[in-house]
Amino acid sequence: MAEVVDGAQMGGEPDGFDRLWTPHRMAYIENGKSRATYEGASDCPLCAKIDVADRDALVVHRGEHCYVVLNLYPYNPGHLMVCPYRHIGWYTDTTDAERDEMGVLTQTAMRVLQRVSGTQGFNIGMNQGAIGGAGISEHLHQHVVPRWMGDANFLPIIGQTKALPELLDDTWQKVSTAWSEENA
Repeated sequence: MAEVVDGAQMGGEPDGFDRLWTPHRMAYIENGKSRATYEGASDCPLCAKIDVADRDALVVHRGEHCYVVLNLYPYNPGHLMVCPYRHIGWYTDTTDAERDEMGVLTQTAMRVLQRVSGTQGFNIGMNQGAIGGAGISEHLHQHVVPRWMGDANFLPIIGQTKALPELLDDTWQKVSTAWSEENA
C-alpha cells in the first residue's frame, strides 16, 4: 500500500512536495541489479523479435534500419517502441541513418496512433542506461506512449494493477493495419 507523507510529519522542513512511497517498486530495482547483461541476438528480447513473424513478435512495422513494436508491458494501449535492428545501447552509437529513421518512424507512430485511437497527447522518450531507467539498457529503444485526458490513475500504485482496456493482439491489428495504410 502506498503512503503519502509530507516533510513536516517526519520532522523535516516542509518543501511543498508530498512523497508517494511505493515500496513494491524496490523488487523491480533490486531485480535490475542482478539481471545478466543481454549480449545480443542469443538472449536480448528486442533482438529476438527481429527473426519472428510480425504478429507473434508484436511488430507493427519494419523499416530499413529500425522496426516498431508494441510494448509487451504497455503504460497505455498502443504503447510503441522504435528500435534499431542493431544491438546498441546508446543513442550516441546510432548511425545517421538509424537516428534519422527513428525520427521518421516516431512521427509515423504518432500519426497512426492519433488516427486509430484519438490520442490527445504523447510521452516520447528514451531511458539511457540501467541507471537512467532503461529496462533493456543494452538495446536502444524509443518509447511512444499515447495519452488521453484522465488515462492515469493510482490503480498501479494502490492495487499493483494496470487497467488496459484493449488486448495486445487487438491493438496490434489496429496499429499494423493503419501503419500499412499510412505507407500506401
